[in-house]
Amino acid sequence: MELMSAPLYNARILRLATSIPHQDRLAAPQATVSKRSPICGSRVTVDVAMDEAGRVAAIGQEVRACALGQASAALMGEYAVGRSPDELADARDALSAFLAGERDDPGDWPGLDIFAPARPHTARHPSIRLAFEAVAEAAAQAASGTAR
Repeated sequence: MELMSAPLYNARILRLATSIPHQDRLAAPQATVSKRSPICGSRVTVDVAMDEAGRVAAIGQEVRACALGQASAALMGEYAVGRSPDELADARDALSAFLAGERDDPGDWPGLDIFAPARPHTARHPSIRLAFEAVAEAAAQAASGTAR
C-alpha cells in the first residue's frame, strides 16, 4: 500500500483518469444508475447487462468527475465484467470502509490501494465511491428485475 504522505493526485491517478474503459453507453441495458457527489458535482452513470449466470456481461459508463472519480471509474470498469452483484456490493463496501478508516485494506479489487492518500480527505470520498456505488446498484437492479 502507498504511504499516506503520497500525493493525492499522483501520476498513477492521472494515468487512470485518462484511460476509463467502457465509455460507450449500452444500447439496451438491463439497468442504469446515476450517482452524483453533492460536494463536488462529480457524476457517474453506469449501464449494465447481465448474463444467464447473473454476472455482469457488459457495462457502459458516462463519467463527468474529478481525477479521483475518473480513476475510480477506470478501476471499476476494468474489472467489473464477470462479477456478480454480491461481488460488486462487497467491493463498494470495502472501498467505503477503507476510505473511512474502518479497515486497513481496500479489499481484493485490484488497484484500489491507490486511494490511500485520499483517506484523510473526506470531501473526496464521495467522488471516489461513485462508480462502485452505481455499478453495484445497477447490477442488483438488473439481477432482481427491479430496474427503473
